[in-house]
Amino acid sequence: MTDDVTQMPVIDVDSHWTEPPDLWSKRAPEKFRDRVLRVAKNAEGVEQWVIEDGQVMGQVGYCSIRPDGSKSKASIAFDTFDEVHPGAIEVAPRLDYMDEHGLTLQIVYPNILGFVGHMVMNVKDAEHRAFCSTAYNDACGELQAESKGRLFPQAMLPFWDIEASVKELERAQDDLGLTGFVITDSMEDWGLKPLHDPHWDPLWDAAQERGVPVNFHIGGGGGPMRLWDRYPPGRMFAALSTMAQMGNLVCVVNLISSGLLDRFPRLKFVSVESGIGWLPFALESLDYQFVENGVDDLKLRPTEYFRRQIYGSYWFESDPSHAIEKLGEDNLMFETDFPHATCLYPGVKETMQASLEGLEPRVQRKLLYETAAKVYQLSIPD
Repeated sequence: MTDDVTQMPVIDVDSHWTEPPDLWSKRAPEKFRDRVLRVAKNAEGVEQWVIEDGQVMGQVGYCSIRPDGSKSKASIAFDTFDEVHPGAIEVAPRLDYMDEHGLTLQIVYPNILGFVGHMVMNVKDAEHRAFCSTAYNDACGELQAESKGRLFPQAMLPFWDIEASVKELERAQDDLGLTGFVITDSMEDWGLKPLHDPHWDPLWDAAQERGVPVNFHIGGGGGPMRLWDRYPPGRMFAALSTMAQMGNLVCVVNLISSGLLDRFPRLKFVSVESGIGWLPFALESLDYQFVENGVDDLKLRPTEYFRRQIYGSYWFESDPSHAIEKLGEDNLMFETDFPHATCLYPGVKETMQASLEGLEPRVQRKLLYETAAKVYQLSIPD
């Protein structure tokens, strides 16, 4: 056994970027200059992202770590950029943070347009909407290049336009070097066809051919999100965060039951920030239901589909051994969720060490970096 897993390389498969205030404004053409995503103070002095004629998109960034390294548990976002840890925004302090906590590489997801970029649909003008996505991807390419191959943001796609989505996927990989993309699993919310409809086949063809993963991040789709009451903020966010994780249960069950995986057997899907403890239950249940309901028009059983082409990630769970025992050791990965309220900071190394204690070094390597390197087509730097 390895006594200290913190000496191994680590690919953190879920972190976030608090987008800088000029990300969109400095890239905007003249026609969008006064309408673009920008930061403005409200009457209380709170900095907010606004768009078009002042439509509020959210606070400055979903971050709970301050510049001095202290962590707030009273809110999921701060009121001003000055209160945000610079590592949430800038490359150099992010790399310093990673070095301090033993993280070799990070996969990075968006914030202000939603964790899969789906909130861009609140922009009515389709051309402006497309600019929001492509400008974000341009910034991601710069972020990745500046990090010298340690930060890997995932692309947003103009998913309301299938042809444009394929072209942007090609551009994101070929021109910007991005290694995957995020997408919502709730297309029906926007009047679009569900993801297993042949309408989406050109995108799935391109992703499968290129080997890029399709990322379903929690909070980016449908699922059981219903509060009984307006709880105090801490309770409310705790409840909604857990419900959002179960939203990915809905996503995975639909993905397997839809028939899409028979048509695209080499396409990789990642359930991000949803934990892994529920996966054995969900798949055992779906296996059972397939048998008892006479499902005979799909090639594999649910657990077989999962093992072939779906991946999960964990961070807060202290013991992943049950999921490993039930699902195998090849489809699970480690994450930290930096810099969100529920991230592992500051106990990244301690939590990682405890969760992997007693596992064979072969399994530890897979959870910490080998599987992620395969999924996102990454090389571990020396």
